[in-house]
Formats: sequence, structure tokens, C-alpha cells
Amino acid sequence: MVLEAHTSAHLKLPGKIFLAPMAGFTDTAFRTICIRRGAALVFTEMVSAEALVRKSEKTYKLLKRGDEESYWGIQLFGSDPDVLGRATALVSNFNPTIIDLNCGCSVPKVLKTGSGAALLKYPDRLYSIISAMKQNTEIPISIKIRSGWNSESINYLEIGETAQKAGVSLITIHPRTRTQGFSGRADWSQIEILKKHLEIPVTGSGDIFLYSDIEKMLEQTNADAVMVARGAIGNPFIFEKNLKGRSPDYNEIFKTALEHVKLAVKYKGEKSGCKDLRKHITAYSKGFPGSAEFRKNIIQASTFEDYKTIIEEYVMKLSKAV
Repeated sequence: MVLEAHTSAHLKLPGKIFLAPMAGFTDTAFRTICIRRGAALVFTEMVSAEALVRKSEKTYKLLKRGDEESYWGIQLFGSDPDVLGRATALVSNFNPTIIDLNCGCSVPKVLKTGSGAALLKYPDRLYSIISAMKQNTEIPISIKIRSGWNSESINYLEIGETAQKAGVSLITIHPRTRTQGFSGRADWSQIEILKKHLEIPVTGSGDIFLYSDIEKMLEQTNADAVMVARGAIGNPFIFEKNLKGRSPDYNEIFKTALEHVKLAVKYKGEKSGCKDLRKHITAYSKGFPGSAEFRKNIIQASTFEDYKTIIEEYVMKLSKAV
């Protein structure tokens, strides 16, 4: 399916299910795993505009694009229009499908800089930032927002109008406030209201843990697309339409986990890749018997062979338990 932005910058995508940008998780290997399972668009971890302008080598590593990433977005965060404009020009050289502005992060160290969800408090500044980004690229710009700063300042409609006026091609809403973080339930009705209110495409996010949740959100909200975040960690199968909510068996799950290890080593090298993988691979074992011991062993893994041995031994134990 194709999603096309109703602006001068056309955004044509092959489907309606996206992988959200998640700090510490959406690296090249994980994005590739999700693409192989059906994600139509994937995003980098959020990238500091300030660090890009300062030419931080560590930050530029976050922009590594995988061989299979045809539809690939870069998410920036910051609070200064000039800096974000310059950062947009820099990342445009990597030819992403779309450049996203983070307006939803609720991490204190990000908020202290006036970035992330703090931008929801200053629509005029947000307009200036988007305008500066637009002036520095021909690539479509999107934003990812929350409902508002807190329950007394629900302003997602105002933010949506501001972003649309400034020229964004797509807006994603996670319908929780900054103060909620990830607690409580996401208010999907706000996605539907925002969709009716704007002319540009709207993507919904929040409380997506099963493929059936994706179907429900699309049906209930009329959103143009759905963005999956936490629900994809240890479960890239959520993108697979042909599974229709059926869980893959343990052989398929841990075959995918080993595939994930190979990709991490490919893109980060064995030492760094294996270290960063632990939180991912332990998540694949959720709900299985003996998973506590598996996680304990994985935390000690430092080479590809370590992971391979631990995974294969665990699968053998599961086969005997079934």
C-alpha cells in the first residue's frame, strides 16, 4: 500500500506499518530484522542535531544505513532552529526517505535542553524549527508528538495545525502526555480526531503489541499508518501480516535471534555488536520456560560463537520441554 503526502514533497511508501525511532534500540541490525519481517519504513535512533553540527564521530555512527534499508528515516532532536536547519542539511547528504523531528521524548536530560516533548509548550518555536528544516532540504519532513505536556495542556490539535502550516509531510502522534510517559493507556481517540482535523497524513502510535492491535488502530482511528515501538523489541514478527496474530514457534523465534546477531556483527563489529545486542536477544526469550537462565547466560556473551552456542543449547532444551 502507498502512503502519499499531500504536499509538494511526495512521500510514497510501500506499506502502513512503521518501526518507531527508539534510543538504544533501532540500530542498523534491528531495523534490518524488522524490514525483513515487513516494516514499510524504519527510523534511526534519535540523533542530536547539536552533536551533528559539532561533527561528533559517535553521533555520525547512528546514521549508518543498512544494505536493505530502502525506506529509511532519520530522527533529529534539538531546540534551536538554526542548529536544526544545519543538521537537516547535513543528514540530507545521506539521502533518507524522510527526516523526523522528535517532539515527544520525555527523558529529563532531553527536556532540559528544550528538546523533545518540551517543544510542545512552544508552538511558535516549533514553527520556526520546521521552517528552518524545510529551508535546508527537499526531503520530506515529519514530526512525532505527544498529546501535550500534561493533562492541563492537551494541545495536539494546535501542534498539528502549526506543523501542517509549516509544511510537514507527515505527523505521528503517541496519544499520551509527557507526564504520563508510558503509563496508563494511549488515548486512540486523539489519533482519530487529529486525522479528521488535518489534511496531511497522520500516523498513530501507542500500545501496539500485537498485529491485531495494528488492525484495530487502523480501523478505529482511520490513521494513514501505524508506528510500532516497544512492541517490536524481541518481537519483529509483529510486522508480519501473514502470521495474522499467530505467534511463530520457538525455532523461528531463535532462528531470527541468531540472524539478528549476525547482522549486529556485520554492522558494528563483533565486540561492539555483541555488547549492544544483549538487551535485544534476551527479549526474544520472553514467556519461554527457563528464560531467566537464558538471559543470565546471554548477558555474559561477548562473541558470535558465545551467542550461537547459548541460543542453540536453549533451543535444544525447549525442544525437550515441548
